[in-house]
Amino acid sequence: MNRRTALFLVLAAALAGAATAWMMTRRAAAPQALEQATLFDAARPVPQFELADQAGRPFNRDSLRGQWTLMFFGFTNCPDVCPTTLATLADARRLLADLPAAELPVVALVTVDPARDTPQALGRYVAHFDEHFLGVTGSPEAIEVLTHDLGVAVSIGPESEDGYYTVDHTAAIFLIDPAAAFTAVFGSPHAADVIARDYRSIVKARD
Repeated sequence: MNRRTALFLVLAAALAGAATAWMMTRRAAAPQALEQATLFDAARPVPQFELADQAGRPFNRDSLRGQWTLMFFGFTNCPDVCPTTLATLADARRLLADLPAAELPVVALVTVDPARDTPQALGRYVAHFDEHFLGVTGSPEAIEVLTHDLGVAVSIGPESEDGYYTVDHTAAIFLIDPAAAFTAVFGSPHAADVIARDYRSIVKARD
């Protein structure tokens, strides 16, 4: 075997080893098979928006940076889906309590009924499920920035004689990564243990 051939074989072996290592790294970085969550092919940057939380603090794209956020769209007068989903998210967050603080998700309820959901009403409502939850509101136009971008359907029903009305809306839960990009969506029906397991898989893969 001449020197050039030997050098070629050594180089080929090195490249093959590097390629194998790269593939193994790629495989290790991919999340395990998810049970319910749908992972986007590419994270979608959150559009710029201007809302406020229950304490009147600005809640915008910059508020999402540096943390994981589970975002749900609903309203305080919701008779069934919203309280059930928020209770499930509270249970899921408790199942994730062993995670480092930086990986523990923030849960944000964005109202689809800003006419009735004042910051005070939202604060009382979300605190019933978990004191760390955020209630987010703003103008209908500002909220529509998010609902339109995510394809969240919102339909306000007719108003009764006593002024009551209901709101139909998408029941999905959206996961936003620390770079303020939509990463995954959890379809309904929701289960706390499934959300927790899928969340761990996604976050672990990103680490």
